[in-house]
Amino acid sequence: MNQEIKNIQAGLEIVRKEVVNHPSYNAIQSIEDIRIFMEHHIYAVWDFMSLLKALQNQLTCTQVPWFPVGSAEVRYLINEIVCGEESDLASEEDVKNGDGIRKSHFELYLDAMEQTGASREGIDALFAQIQQGKSVEEAIEAVSIPEAAKRFLRFTFEVIATKKPHLIAAVFTFGREDLIPNMFHNIVSDLNAKFPTQLTTFKFYLDRHIEVDGDHHGHLALQMVSELCGNDPVKWEEAKEYSIKSLEMRKQLWDGVYDEMKKHQFV
Repeated sequence: MNQEIKNIQAGLEIVRKEVVNHPSYNAIQSIEDIRIFMEHHIYAVWDFMSLLKALQNQLTCTQVPWFPVGSAEVRYLINEIVCGEESDLASEEDVKNGDGIRKSHFELYLDAMEQTGASREGIDALFAQIQQGKSVEEAIEAVSIPEAAKRFLRFTFEVIATKKPHLIAAVFTFGREDLIPNMFHNIVSDLNAKFPTQLTTFKFYLDRHIEVDGDHHGHLALQMVSELCGNDPVKWEEAKEYSIKSLEMRKQLWDGVYDEMKKHQFV
């Protein structure tokens, strides 16, 4: 790991701890709390996929006629991550067999929401608005989704709109799903033991992210940031600035989760 990556990680340490140790995790007491979490978190899952595809569009050729774009090393890194995120095996049994049904991690999350009883109304409404021709920004304004999720998404698509791969890659890499701590996985595992017909898909999703994102994809993403920033100190400083902001936005999203949980628990 190069020194520039270490410098970014050092700059993220305080806000990262605030995210990883957020009180929303300990506040989870029931399946209903998990549903509230998922109804906020789905937007982070979608924004993750949007950042990923923005990078693929920027760093590879996604049009016809094809021609080589940029560095083959960077093309490999992003395409390898896209393959896993967009078409992963969809169940624990499929992973054991090494073959079976494939789904994106976003589609897997929707399956988990359905099994858990979490509402898809907000994300479905957002997609409907976009499919009707509205811009992402217009769609975010038009739908009734948590305000914390709206702020989170606005920031993401502002980053994408810069069309600067090193910024998009930094936000993608340092605002990843490995921010969900082991404590949360333990809470889900305990609830899954009590409600085995409602949380198995969500537990698989989380376990798969530990296995795939926390290891293989995490290393690839760090390497991609290094390749894109190169020896440019301005790019490294911008990458650090946007990475910090991405974690601050994640904290605000978790603040929204926590506030909604407390409202429900005090009813």
